[in-house]
Amino acid sequence: MVGKDATDEIQALHSEDAQEMMMRYRIGKISGIWTNFIPPIQGGEHPSLLNDATHGDFDNQQEKESSIHTSRSPSPVFDLDKGDIRRRHGTREPDLRTSSTSSQSSIEPELSGMSYLDFLTREKISLDVDKYPVVDVATQQHIAAKYRDLHQRIKDEGLYACSRTAYIFECCRYVGLFGMMLILLTYGQYVLSAICLGLTWHQLVFLAHDAGHMGITHNYQIDTVVGIIVADFIGGLSLGWWKRNHNVHHIVTNAPEHDPDIEHMPMFAVSHRLLDNLRSSYYDRVMEYDAVAKIMLRIQPWTYYPLLAFGRFNLYRLSWDFLIARRGPRKGPGAWHWYLEIAGQVSFWSWFGYGILYKMLPNNWSRFIFVMVSHITSSPLHVQIVLSHFAMSTSDLGPQESFAQRMLRTTMDVDCPPWLDFVHGGLQFQAIHHLFPRVPRHNLRKAQRMVVDFCKDVGIPYALYGFSDGNHAVISQLAEVSRQAAILAKCQQSVAIRGDIFEGHHGGR
Repeated sequence: MVGKDATDEIQALHSEDAQEMMMRYRIGKISGIWTNFIPPIQGGEHPSLLNDATHGDFDNQQEKESSIHTSRSPSPVFDLDKGDIRRRHGTREPDLRTSSTSSQSSIEPELSGMSYLDFLTREKISLDVDKYPVVDVATQQHIAAKYRDLHQRIKDEGLYACSRTAYIFECCRYVGLFGMMLILLTYGQYVLSAICLGLTWHQLVFLAHDAGHMGITHNYQIDTVVGIIVADFIGGLSLGWWKRNHNVHHIVTNAPEHDPDIEHMPMFAVSHRLLDNLRSSYYDRVMEYDAVAKIMLRIQPWTYYPLLAFGRFNLYRLSWDFLIARRGPRKGPGAWHWYLEIAGQVSFWSWFGYGILYKMLPNNWSRFIFVMVSHITSSPLHVQIVLSHFAMSTSDLGPQESFAQRMLRTTMDVDCPPWLDFVHGGLQFQAIHHLFPRVPRHNLRKAQRMVVDFCKDVGIPYALYGFSDGNHAVISQLAEVSRQAAILAKCQQSVAIRGDIFEGHHGGR
């Protein structure tokens, strides 16, 4: 967010106490409208900004910024012609299943690999430009103002208030499933017992999600402790890792170079940009498009569900990496959470690893079946988590795009009847949740009507899919990237052949 107005992001994700604390570190005020810069991490350069800023010359500096010389290569994301970024009305919404076909037919086979990826980037941006409001200062400021009015309505209607009754029913469900697991285990019904444990974990993740966003009591310490008890002590996963990962996801949703929730190379790629050895700013490493990735991405529409079925094992790995490396806060009010998480991990592997797997199951085969069934039973959660993002836009429309438009462009909601809300756990309202992350999930359905009205008012499409249609869109997106990878390979092969022919003629001379 360097160089950008982060007002909406701060107010959406941070508690009132945190926002008040931030004001103690204020170093100045901006009068008028702030025009966002391109952050340095995306190629922007602002060598004299601090000197000019101290003399109050913000407006002149912003005018000069566009003329600053930079040595970086032109970016297909940020260096589009002005004429390309304009609103075009009456354009039909593109079909995810056919866009890659038009891409394949409209390019020349002689393109190099880099040229082909640049072409795809421009095409994706063009599709978004057709579909969403124009990304200029005036339009996006209007959307931001409307979003802030909406946020105030959410507060005025009491949607930040937690429903104690709803959580009483939730806790009854957790205790009932866990108790049934123990009873079935006692009677030797190991598979049914494992299913009940998997369902318990599935349901408890929704509670941990609420706590991680301070959506229960809105108190940082209380909600964090609740989340650690649920995630670490009962689920064996690190709440600290999840918060570190998930909060970044909420700020840079679906940005291939920044959002860890779509950085799954070499197993999956939901954007063609991941075919270019993109560097992850979150993991601080290059996500290499290597030989393994070329094989896995070719078959990713078929490996998608099987790999997600084993997703919980990967979450164990990420949790241990976070805790062992002490990646969480080492000072301040959150420093002591590491010790509580370590205690939680010891407790989990004591009751689950020793108490159930070792003491209550008769042999290794029963232990293997119990682990696999319980973990796979909870895997629909992973499908639910990625469903709302994998099929949505991964383009960056530039630094002026408002928080509200970016969240609605990169996130879809899933339609379901109210009686199925407990199955989805509020995650079916991901677009609304991304606009208001701290609103308790039991109030998201109430907020839906207001968000739909907001979208109609500002002209932003509200993406709402049925569960099966949403899954079909995700598989179509994975298949599209697979086809793009195949075309890229042909482009690179063509360039290599032409290079060999050129060298042969040159050598002959």
